[in-house]
Amino acid sequence: MSKKRKNPTEVSEFEEKVRRAEEQIVAQSKRIEFYLTEYSVELLASKMKDGEFTIPKYQREDIWEPDRKSRFIESLLMGLPIPFLFFWEKPDGRLEIVDGSQRLRTISQFLQGELRLGELSELSELEGLRFQNLPESRQRKIKNRSIRGIVLNEHADVEARFDIFDRINTGSKIAKPPEVRRGALVGPFLDLVIKLAENETFVKLAPVPETSVKMRKREDMVTRFFAYGDGLDGYKDKPAIFLFDYAEKMNGHFSTNADDVAEYEARFLKTMAFVEKVFPDGFRKSQTAKDTYLARFEAIAIGTYLAIAEQPDLADKTPDVSEWLNGDDFEAHVRSGGSNVRSKLVGRLHIVRDKLLGR
Repeated sequence: MSKKRKNPTEVSEFEEKVRRAEEQIVAQSKRIEFYLTEYSVELLASKMKDGEFTIPKYQREDIWEPDRKSRFIESLLMGLPIPFLFFWEKPDGRLEIVDGSQRLRTISQFLQGELRLGELSELSELEGLRFQNLPESRQRKIKNRSIRGIVLNEHADVEARFDIFDRINTGSKIAKPPEVRRGALVGPFLDLVIKLAENETFVKLAPVPETSVKMRKREDMVTRFFAYGDGLDGYKDKPAIFLFDYAEKMNGHFSTNADDVAEYEARFLKTMAFVEKVFPDGFRKSQTAKDTYLARFEAIAIGTYLAIAEQPDLADKTPDVSEWLNGDDFEAHVRSGGSNVRSKLVGRLHIVRDKLLGR
């Protein structure tokens, strides 16, 4: 039995797709040119102390808790593999840390005697000691240990550096994209986001752990409120890139339309006032919850804004939300699984809007 021949048109379309794919690979590869380097621990600590590495604003916080720092030093002492450091070579020749600021801080603090080792899982006899307490021979061995780094060349733009930062931290418990936006996109929109993230009513309605505050989680929620509220044109299931592009665009917009800043602030504050009046637990799942889930925040905050935008007099009313807010239908929309898929995102925004409008 002979095989069915492919239609020449089908072959041509497939070959064209392969050609376009190859062009994409080449174009993206040109955006990210780099070279490998290797530094001794002693040199890294010295460069950190002397300020030769530039730490961008979004990595300024020293966020590792003492136990995590101690575990990292333990790994270093045991000779375990240390993840690559990532740098960007600035036009002036200095290196900006793209990823690795916490590791570099910890190394510097340990060698400078600022870090006393805490509880360790394998090297328990080192607990309570500082670098200076170790024999000189051990100190030299630690200083001579090397860590590899990847240096992006100066032509890597902000978006390329952000994409790398996002990819190498996939699965991390730290939500870093908000930090990147804060550092890379300074401007009037980010100024408004930072201001509203500290709004007293919002803070009360959306509790988050202190670690998440340092990770700019509230700023991330405010950014999502405006970005998703303004529409999802161009959204492709990747919130980090969508929010980055939106913040960059709005910085430019506010720079030339300063009067709109007050309108956006009023939009946010009106929504918070309505949520405080109508939703008994704010954006929390329960009154005792100590954290706010993003999917739940997005559903209530943006769904509320969309409802009020469609029916302005709703802001003066107090609809009863208790029945559907605790129902299975709403809960199914705000579960985390697949929450960044466009259809899921639209679904949770619209269910709150429609419920508030009585649909």
